[in-house]
Amino acid sequence: MLRNSKFVVIVAGEASADLHGSHLVKTMKGLDPHIVFWGIGGRKMEKAGVSILFASSEMAVVGLTEVFFRLHTIAKARNKLKFIIREQRPDLLILMDYPDFNIHIAAIAKRFQVPVLYYIGPQVWAWRKGRIRKISRRVDRMAVILPFEEAFYRQRGVMKVDYVGHPLMDAIPAKGEKDKGMAILGLEGAHPVVGLLPGSRKEEIRRLLPVLIDTAEILGRRYKEIRFLLPLAPTIEREFAQSFLNDISVGINVFQGDIYDALNVCDMALVASGTATLETAIMEVPMVIAYKVSSVSYWAAKMVVKVPFIGLVNLVAGEKVVPELIQDEVTPERLAHEALTILESDDLRKDMIEKLRGVKKKLGKGGASKATAEIALEMLR
Repeated sequence: MLRNSKFVVIVAGEASADLHGSHLVKTMKGLDPHIVFWGIGGRKMEKAGVSILFASSEMAVVGLTEVFFRLHTIAKARNKLKFIIREQRPDLLILMDYPDFNIHIAAIAKRFQVPVLYYIGPQVWAWRKGRIRKISRRVDRMAVILPFEEAFYRQRGVMKVDYVGHPLMDAIPAKGEKDKGMAILGLEGAHPVVGLLPGSRKEEIRRLLPVLIDTAEILGRRYKEIRFLLPLAPTIEREFAQSFLNDISVGINVFQGDIYDALNVCDMALVASGTATLETAIMEVPMVIAYKVSSVSYWAAKMVVKVPFIGLVNLVAGEKVVPELIQDEVTPERLAHEALTILESDDLRKDMIEKLRGVKKKLGKGGASKATAEIALEMLR
């Protein structure tokens, strides 16, 4: 590559990182339009101006056993990045979450003296704390997005770390007028409206969506006017989701627009553990969190994960704000019970919404993309 401008490689292996990566790239290009970006990501990063080498949708996995189905693609992506780092010597490597892959790529960058910025640091506070030593050796700067992470890393020897706030606070709009949103989505007269958020990976959806649909059937027997919204992550095709919806007796609207437009009209939501729980919290929608992986992945994780809660909402709050159902607890009957408890208690709903506002406040006032872009440009200079 003949270069007259700065060359940045950015790696986002998940759907949520694609969103945050796109905002970071746009912000950096706004500050310096001549930067050239290559990387791993999705449609949003490509639209922002990144030359995509591998699609994040082909690399995203959940659980230990699920990774085996992606090993070939992951290995090809690793080798491609290694070649680019060795031959092209980028001016900066930006890594986003996706720790097992990215910490290895950071080691390659270190070998070839390519500076590394880790944006959205790995959740080493939850498990495999031994990775902190590798991070401290291989990563030049960190930009973390959860309020407790900066102190956690600093106390363990990673000194060049900055809390930039959560990038979702830049992406999520103010709550809109519910009646107007209901009309746009064709939900006039529906009550209650329940969001079904089964995740952004096909493995998650195969495991969780059938349970959510059975839960919807139970709730449909309680409420005649109930409707369900199934917002799809950009990584999921409509046809794939629709294939689960044959022979059902309740109304489930598959929605491919902005997830916040869907959450804006929801009275509550059933949500796969992950970033979507924070999106739901910021939109002040009461929820039940569900976490379900393969048995092998679950028992392996149970041995090493050392946090009091599985949901990011509860972790940020420091208390159990919303119910969590894990593995064998994820049944239609348990989900329906928790959902009905929320829907049928005004006091519980009000208390939960108030605590979700507290979570939202802890996530910062926005500006994560700008703060991280400034760190990146400082490193480029």
